[in-house]
Amino acid sequence: MKFSPKVRERAVRMVLEHRGEYPSLWAAIESIAPKIGCVPQTLNEWVKRHEVDTGKRDGVTTADKERVKELEREVKELRRANEILKLASAFFAQAELDRRLK
Repeated sequence: MKFSPKVRERAVRMVLEHRGEYPSLWAAIESIAPKIGCVPQTLNEWVKRHEVDTGKRDGVTTADKERVKELEREVKELRRANEILKLASAFFAQAELDRRLK
């Protein structure tokens, strides 16, 4: 099941706001997850992601991950365009040679 960013944000906010009412972070997550309609492991991943994105935990932020994906797409596109240009260049070079030989 896919949850909207709004639901994920609300769930993480609930965990962070009510964390003090539970003996551990995991206990808070286990209590809140069913109220959101997800399993605790999913909510735990959202909380970790929030901590990385806000600098409270080491890791690659969501914005950086998206930027890397964007750059990888761009590199792939540029490589494809480069290959097309190489083939076109070879084709026209061969056509020029053939024309000169006639």
